[in-house]
Amino acid sequence: MRVLVTGGRGLLGSATVRELTARGHEVTTLQRSPAGHGPEVREILGDVTDAGVVRAAAEGRDAIVHLAALVSMVGAWSEFERVNVGGTRNVLAAASAAGVTRLVHVSSPSVAHAGEPLVGVASTPADPDRARGNYARSKAIAELEALSHDGEALAVSAIRPHLVWGPGDTQLIGRIAERARQGRLVLIDDGAALIDTTYVDNAAEALAQALDRCTRPEVRGRALVVTNGQPRTVAELVGRIAEASGGASPRRHVPFSVARTAGAVLERVWARSGREDEPPLTAFVAEQLATAHWFDQRETRAALDWRPSVGIEEGLARLGASYA
Repeated sequence: MRVLVTGGRGLLGSATVRELTARGHEVTTLQRSPAGHGPEVREILGDVTDAGVVRAAAEGRDAIVHLAALVSMVGAWSEFERVNVGGTRNVLAAASAAGVTRLVHVSSPSVAHAGEPLVGVASTPADPDRARGNYARSKAIAELEALSHDGEALAVSAIRPHLVWGPGDTQLIGRIAERARQGRLVLIDDGAALIDTTYVDNAAEALAQALDRCTRPEVRGRALVVTNGQPRTVAELVGRIAEASGGASPRRHVPFSVARTAGAVLERVWARSGREDEPPLTAFVAEQLATAHWFDQRETRAALDWRPSVGIEEGLARLGASYA
């Protein structure tokens, strides 16, 4: 197929482009700065908030993987709405105008997370009213809007990869590595909460499978959570990522109530000062690190005919090799 990938420069976007190209698809990417995917990939520079650019990028495409999003734990609602909601609307309008027949919308499990532990659950409906924070709320609205466009002319599915990581990740991995090297890595409570994660290659393969199977009744019009299906404690994951990056496992602990309060205070300080970088902690991050969230993957694997190809052990070995 001729596929447009929005947000093709990031960790998951780059892996998805590689996977689609390896499967023989003709790939075009849309992102704000060059990604250097190679001569076989056509790159268009622009922003998903620019309807004209999105419309031009979608012209002549059979399918779209919509990855572009504003991902941050802080920031004004207007920006999240403009990029995540408005950008998705632009993609949907462009798909309709160009006669695109398949759309995979990349979402997040946070769209259905209301702060309670998620223990072995399957995909539940996105809930903007209960989603925690502007990012999750905007992604919930965007997911619902995307799925509402599933119809005879356009098959739409939403894939929610959970905590994607791998070599080159500047978000989860980069922050853990930096704090481990500085001796500032701590655990909230005892770090015993079980959480799922997704190695980046597995997430990319799941997105490619969703694109291939988007027209099937078990996939179209639905949201599916994707993970490695290997829950680990926060303490184990953080410690092993720190060690793989050349740092030390955390030895200090902070009570959840203290961490959540500190995170909320830092959020207010960042908002008032207008800082654009991420604070070292937010209330949402504290909640995520202290609350179990792992998912039943049986439905996802059956629907996508997919299994993770890279386990956590192999992923950590690859991460260690990248730092070495």
